[in-house]
Amino acid sequence: MQRLWVPHRMVYVADHRQPDHSDCPFCEAPKRSDEDALIVARGKTAYVLLNLFPYNNGHMLVCPYRHVSLYDDATDEEVAEIAALTQTAMRVAREVMGCQGFNIGMNQGAIAGAGVASHLHQHIVPRWSSDANFFPIIAKTKALPQLLGDVRASLAAAWPHP
Repeated sequence: MQRLWVPHRMVYVADHRQPDHSDCPFCEAPKRSDEDALIVARGKTAYVLLNLFPYNNGHMLVCPYRHVSLYDDATDEEVAEIAALTQTAMRVAREVMGCQGFNIGMNQGAIAGAGVASHLHQHIVPRWSSDANFFPIIAKTKALPQLLGDVRASLAAAWPHP
């Protein structure tokens, strides 16, 4: 097989424009249902959702509700909740998905690779020893074994509720 048909990614690949406050997907997501927006958990100042274009199965994003672009523009309360939600996301992903490690990070600004540079978001990418197989290396393609809605449901169900 030389090609893997993934037409759903065309929306992401074809749009080279950075969204601003008027069409920010991270401002719009909390206005929708958790299922529709792929939201895993909601906090007071920030929330967790699945990445619509994941690098790996269970790829989550932690975003403040407030439209702020840089980490150093976030309030102390937002920074603390982003950190706490990140820790909980890691624990839940290990419990539900059995992942063995994580890539965690933020791309600050379009020049640094942020797909949505205008709204701060932290990536939490679960990793397994077996996720670096031949397929992404040879075929330049990542196979995701679960549907996003199913992943969201399993993570949300395991999320601790105070």
